[in-house]
Amino acid sequence: YPPVKFKNKREQVRYTKLVRDVKRTLPYAKMVYETLIETYEYIETLPDEKSRQAHLKRMEKELFQEYKPQLKKLTFSQGKLLIKLIDRECNQSSYNLLKAYLGSFRAGFWNLFAGMFGASLKAEYDPKGKDAMTERVVVLVENGLI
Repeated sequence: YPPVKFKNKREQVRYTKLVRDVKRTLPYAKMVYETLIETYEYIETLPDEKSRQAHLKRMEKELFQEYKPQLKKLTFSQGKLLIKLIDRECNQSSYNLLKAYLGSFRAGFWNLFAGMFGASLKAEYDPKGKDAMTERVVVLVENGLI
């Protein structure tokens, strides 16, 4: 990527914040992807639906306990960015992931909860459109250039 040319100081500050937010949220998005793959593979080995649901409940409880304090410290913009980065990593919206694992009712509840704060779990990542600058920053962070 060529160096970024900023029109004004405000754009430069926005870019700096984007870099900071991507560095903070990208590890969580990658962790979500790895956890989903791991959970899916394990669930496939379980014999019946009851044991699958029990495992999902246990996983949900453990994840909430481990990551809730850290995720509560994210700013609003970092939370919205995390939703988009999860979509980028998993190729599915956060809503679809929740719906697959927790059911449509609980996914709807969490989407409604996010909606109260102006976010949406159905937000999609558009690397060629409005999220082009985010994609640039993510690629640079992944390659260790920022």
